Amino acid sequence: MSTLIKLHEIAHARAGDKGNRLNISLIPYDPVHWPLLLEQVSAEKVKAWFAHRGATQVVRYELPNLQALNFVIDNVLEGGVNTSLNLDKHGKSNSFRLLDMSIQIGTKKGDSQ
Repeated sequence: MSTLIKLHEIAHARAGDKGNRLNISLIPYDPVHWPLLLEQVSAEKVKAWFAHRGATQVVRYELPNLQALNFVIDNVLEGGVNTSLNLDKHGKSNSFRLLDMSIQIGTKKGDSQ
């Protein structure tokens, strides 16, 4: 049996920008959740999550020594700081958007923790 939880319940995130490219790091609060993030937060899922912002490509980098994920998302910043009319030109609030994504967490022995 499993239940849906929001990423913010088990991880924190930070965002940065470079042109029209957004960079979001995702780090679990507890290392026990690292395998869960690896399994359920794929580049494809993140791309779909940011589709409304026009994401065209997402690359996921795994940082096992830090037990963190880093996502590089293309074309979500409306051209970047110098051209965007968006209030959040650097895309910092998008880290909170990612943390609102739901994933499944196990509730029985043997399920994902």
